[in-house]
Amino acid sequence: MALTATELQAARASLLSARAGGIRRVRDQNGEEVEYKTDAEMARALAALDSEIAALSGKPPSSFHFATSKGT
Repeated sequence: MALTATELQAARASLLSARAGGIRRVRDQNGEEVEYKTDAEMARALAALDSEIAALSGKPPSSFHFATSKGT
């Protein structure tokens, strides 16, 4: 079941609030608990939520991430 934009925005707000407060364990709307090991994991989760919200709203992405290598 896909989440609505409103549900995704609520999840984002909750995660952002937890991150700002230094809380690493978050309980979602279903009662499931997620514990983030690092701030980087929380940042990636926020970025994923941002991209899903943008996809639902039809807005183009605000940034691009390039993956490059030397071809080893």
